[in-house]
Amino acid sequence: METQISEPAIQTPDTHQLPPDDVAAIDQLGQSYRNLKAEIGKVIIGQETVIEQLAVALFARGHALLMGVPGLAKTLLVSSVAEALDLTFSRIQFTPDLMPADITGTDIIQETESGKREFQFIKGPVFANLLLADEINRAPAKTQAAMLEAMQERRVTALGHSYKLDPPFFVLATQNPVEQEGTYPLPEAQLDRFMFLIDVDYPSADEERRIARETTGAAKEKLQTVLTGEQVIAYQELVRRMPVPDHIYDYAVDIVRKTRPTLDTSPDWIKKYVGWGAGPRAVQYLILGAKARAALHGSYMARLEDIEAVTQPVLGHRVLTNFAAEAQGMTATKVVERLVKEMHEA
Repeated sequence: METQISEPAIQTPDTHQLPPDDVAAIDQLGQSYRNLKAEIGKVIIGQETVIEQLAVALFARGHALLMGVPGLAKTLLVSSVAEALDLTFSRIQFTPDLMPADITGTDIIQETESGKREFQFIKGPVFANLLLADEINRAPAKTQAAMLEAMQERRVTALGHSYKLDPPFFVLATQNPVEQEGTYPLPEAQLDRFMFLIDVDYPSADEERRIARETTGAAKEKLQTVLTGEQVIAYQELVRRMPVPDHIYDYAVDIVRKTRPTLDTSPDWIKKYVGWGAGPRAVQYLILGAKARAALHGSYMARLEDIEAVTQPVLGHRVLTNFAAEAQGMTATKVVERLVKEMHEA
């Protein structure tokens, strides 16, 4: 099956052309993305797919959950992104005793210039453009609920008052697949708020040699700023305006509906191995992810290869396998891989 879309590069399916300003902005975004990768490459060796998926989530205005064993530079990667993008950055180390006020902030009594005492809200670390939630699965349910509101509503509520979070607001959380003692599995509702689940794998042998050679010497140079927060917001709006052909919408709807074992149109093997399929938010994130990836690669409309590239990080944490799948070694990752292959061959 041919993966390249043959339509003219700057036309939408209804033949309307993108405004010239948007065409130029997409070209600028592509160059900015290359500059961003170059800056991050000064401190992060390899992990090109991870960096691309982080950038896609950022410009699609989504949150991302990074999954990987300790020592794979997940925290360093997130802080490097913040530095290269000139965004305010906060890091929260989640622990079992972390309370909502530790994240959102709280009211404290302050003495005014007139000598009166009154409550004043002191903002917590969630008030940042880029929030690193380290080992997010170690926090209890109350704290997870506070994070859920911030991620979904872009606001926090403290002592009955709501406070808006300044855009851009982007949560990058990490979760270790080992050391499960003292952890609280994230509820499906919160997992669904993450646009991407990004698997951070071990480096290759050559990359590991570079890590040993380049990280044990002199300190690295400071990263240069590639984009400001205002530019990030402008590019997020640009991504929303990216045209999408009808068959890309059809692909997104079809593959998500195939993950649902209760539907008659789902494959028999899905009914055998999947306990719960992806919801409508997955369709939205597939389209937004395809738009963002196309823009980052300098394309003027979403292509089949773009939506195929984001199916795994979008669907991997939204497809829940059952006991039969576990007994056969059929993971959610393998389910998504098989679905993409079957869609490609159809």
